[in-house]
Amino acid sequence: MSFPVRFLTCALLAGAVPVMAHAADITGAGSSFAAPIYGAWGAESRGAIGISLNYQTVGSSAGQNQILARTVDFGASDVPMDTQKLEAAHLFQFPTVMGGIVPVVNVPGIAPGKLQLDGPTLAAIYRGEITQWNDPKIAACNPGLNLPDTAIATVHRADGSGTTAVFTAYLARVSPEWKTGQGAGASIAWPGGIGARGNDGVAASVRNTEGAIGYVEYAFAANTHMATVKLKNHSGAYVAPGLDSFSRAAEAADWKDASHFAVDLIDTSGEGAWPIVSPTYVLVYVPVSSAEHGAAVRKFFGHALQAGDRTAYRLDYVPVPANVKTDILQQWDNAK
Repeated sequence: MSFPVRFLTCALLAGAVPVMAHAADITGAGSSFAAPIYGAWGAESRGAIGISLNYQTVGSSAGQNQILARTVDFGASDVPMDTQKLEAAHLFQFPTVMGGIVPVVNVPGIAPGKLQLDGPTLAAIYRGEITQWNDPKIAACNPGLNLPDTAIATVHRADGSGTTAVFTAYLARVSPEWKTGQGAGASIAWPGGIGARGNDGVAASVRNTEGAIGYVEYAFAANTHMATVKLKNHSGAYVAPGLDSFSRAAEAADWKDASHFAVDLIDTSGEGAWPIVSPTYVLVYVPVSSAEHGAAVRKFFGHALQAGDRTAYRLDYVPVPANVKTDILQQWDNAK
């Protein structure tokens, strides 16, 4: 996933500004979605616990590859690693924060936040089956809304990304046609539309194309003032994206039975829950004593999980539930 430049400032401060090397320095690499929070936590940890973080924003796939190659102290990925790989490499995986993926639109005459869609209709739009904004299926989701006779232009990520993996997982969940036709993944064969690289590329294409619809992370949409869409959730209500609806999705998830904390937050049944939510994960070596900086990594994330909620909310993330944090730290300490 990717973020606007001003959001990456925190990561750059934590990773690119030269610091005096000492035993507590740790390195991480991976998810661009998580870069702002790890950058901010890194800046806070220097003064609070004396640990400096060098975090490289290289993407989720590269983050997994680097931790497997043992070139960093932790990897970061928006897509959970396969259980067999985790166990074979002696890695422990846990979520740090959660965020939402949101459709963004440029529909003439429609005020931001007024357009409503359900999952099957959104999938049909991206499959190219619905081509006009005043289509009867869209009108059925928007009683009383004056929809324009404007052609729809779909925008998708041209680069492989965790954002696409989460978005297409949702489409596959709510649309049997999408599941059997396009499927889900970080990079898929799109039926058509405009390809753009990164959140900024998708946003630019949507802004510059009348009738366009795309998808980006919520924090990007909120901080660049893009028009978002309400989605019909599992309970049948149209909900707006935001920290409250993301938290409701997390609260309704089955954390207890999630293998390696790879919880499913897609289309959860919680009242008021946003249907496209995903955690971002960290991968670390176990046991803690097996890695050169294992104790420092454990101290860093222990402090972040216990003291970093305010920072997470400020950056438009949702913290992991308190009971899950307790389980994470206990299982990490006991992991072999």
